[in-house]
Amino acid sequence: MIENKNQSRTSLSELGEFGLINHLTQNFKIQHKTTIKGVGDDAAVLEIKNKQLLVTTDLLVEGVHFDLSYMPLKHLGYKAVMVNLSDIYAMNGIASQITVSIAVSNRFTLEAIEELYEGIHLACNAYNVDLVGGDTTSSTTGLLISITAIGEAKKEDIVYRNTAKPNDLLVVTGDLGAAYLGLQVLEREKRVFEVNPNSQPDLTDYSYLVERQLKPEARKDIVKILKDLDVKPTAMIDISDGLSSEILHICTQSKVGCNLYEEKIPLDPQVISTCEEFDLNSTTIALSGGEDYELLFTISQEDFPKIKGNPHLTVIGHIADESVGANLITRAGQQITLTAQGWNALRD
Repeated sequence: MIENKNQSRTSLSELGEFGLINHLTQNFKIQHKTTIKGVGDDAAVLEIKNKQLLVTTDLLVEGVHFDLSYMPLKHLGYKAVMVNLSDIYAMNGIASQITVSIAVSNRFTLEAIEELYEGIHLACNAYNVDLVGGDTTSSTTGLLISITAIGEAKKEDIVYRNTAKPNDLLVVTGDLGAAYLGLQVLEREKRVFEVNPNSQPDLTDYSYLVERQLKPEARKDIVKILKDLDVKPTAMIDISDGLSSEILHICTQSKVGCNLYEEKIPLDPQVISTCEEFDLNSTTIALSGGEDYELLFTISQEDFPKIKGNPHLTVIGHIADESVGANLITRAGQQITLTAQGWNALRD
């Protein structure tokens, strides 16, 4: 996990906007030939030859997307980058650059924002991404972070959401539900702390869940794995809002139905045991939890032998004709219509 080591406090007003940007970005090194000019001019300059550019943006707002009472700023910086890189990998592309814009209230010191950028820096180095620009401004409502990720792919390699076909297999990476449960554990410990500030949480039994919430990893490795296996998905999406929501996105945009098998959904043992402790249904958590940042994709049946037995990939169902609808087949063999009950960014 990432630790906070800064203790001194410096007002941001001492540096000013451009001084702050220069200070925060001075240790970011350019890693891509496509980055002609990064931070320090009116605009970044990128040069892409014979490839298509991928661009995605996410906005994270304090009190809506994160709670700083248990989310360390360094983790937040790292996670904010992952959220965006995941969208690039969901297009079967490679991320190469990001821009970072933040709005901060005067309760944040320079040292606090340095912590945030340490996490961003760590993510850039780990995923071979260049920071090439952004903006800083003041806020009256806490901290806002907007990151734009830029990636690239050959035209023939890009995978969309709207190209799944009946009889394709439905495949998911990793395991599901852990990030949501990590959030529930952290929220519970926050409530305990509010009642008794002297309490020290013991998160040993929930280490995997908490890490999946505070420091998720985007699945860059899957893009390479699929290429090495000579498998191109017929459709793909990242799992940010919950498995059921993402499956329905593919079904709606591809004009198809699907059958998802409950017994095939991959769950970590810590997810199963914690669901029992919290009296939650593990299937419901996997379907609706969100923030797993795994990849959900479809492949033609002919490609099944290529992925069979791969520890990163699990076949969880198949695509059907649109008239079949989107269904969950329970362990008891019952057919239930899938509904989108995951994260809704605009819900009150």
